Amino acid sequence: MNHDRVHAREPSHHVDRWSVGIVESISERDGHCVVTVRPVASAEGGPEAAEEADESESVELRITFAVRDLFVGRLAIDDGESPVGERVWYRKRGG
Repeated sequence: MNHDRVHAREPSHHVDRWSVGIVESISERDGHCVVTVRPVASAEGGPEAAEEADESESVELRITFAVRDLFVGRLAIDDGESPVGERVWYRKRGG
C-alpha cells in the first residue's frame, strides 16, 4: 500500500514539493486513515492566505494511523480537539 505524506508544520526540506491545505475531515476506510484536505491558494502570506481556498477540489490523503497520531499530536490544538480547520502540508504519493 502506498501512503501519502502529511505534516503539521512546514517542511524544511524540498519545500517546493509540498502543498498546503486545510483539514476538512478525518475518517477511516479499509483499515487506513483518510484525511481530506482543501488546497489553499498559497503557502505564503500568513493565516489570511490559508483561508482563501483555491478553486481546486478536495484531496484525499491515505495515511497510517501512526502518521495520523503523529501529525495531529503536533498541531496547535488541545487534546481531544478536532484537527478540522487546521493547516497542514501534504504530498500525494509519487508527488
